[in-house]
Amino acid sequence: MEDSIEDKTGKELDEWFKILEKTDLDKHRAILNHLKGEYDISYGYANLIALKFLKSDAASNDDGGLVQTQYKGKEELLPVYKSLDAFIRQLGTDVKVVPKKAAVSYIRTHQFALVKPATKSRIDLVIKIKGQKPEGILEESGPFGAMCTHRIRINAGSELNQEIKKWIELAYKTSV
Repeated sequence: MEDSIEDKTGKELDEWFKILEKTDLDKHRAILNHLKGEYDISYGYANLIALKFLKSDAASNDDGGLVQTQYKGKEELLPVYKSLDAFIRQLGTDVKVVPKKAAVSYIRTHQFALVKPATKSRIDLVIKIKGQKPEGILEESGPFGAMCTHRIRINAGSELNQEIKKWIELAYKTSV
């Protein structure tokens, strides 16, 4: 979308930034509405411009910064995250790690796991295993919808046990 922004909106990103700098808008929704209403820009391009202007898109942040931001105020969860991350990365050289603003996705051909600090004391490990009924620590995906099929709640100070590893490995193996 960035490559075609001038063709679709009539201006390059830096031109839109200059326009937005002249306003006192600093909230995503307000910028989005302003661009759509005043300049008749589609939702998709207005959203892109707003994200880039506020530097709130994943591409405007480095991977380490994204993870640090996720765990700000939730530092006691970092050892749990680091254990999960190390275990998932060692599953295969084809694991792609994609930090985002609120979570880290793990992708093979498709996303098979997501690690999200859900509260100050809990990480949600969300995995995709089609056809698997929830059992034990493996719950329905809850608020994560169809993107993943199951959730495992992991509390601060918890160890990465064999049951968690078993479910992650199954998600990895079936993600081809």
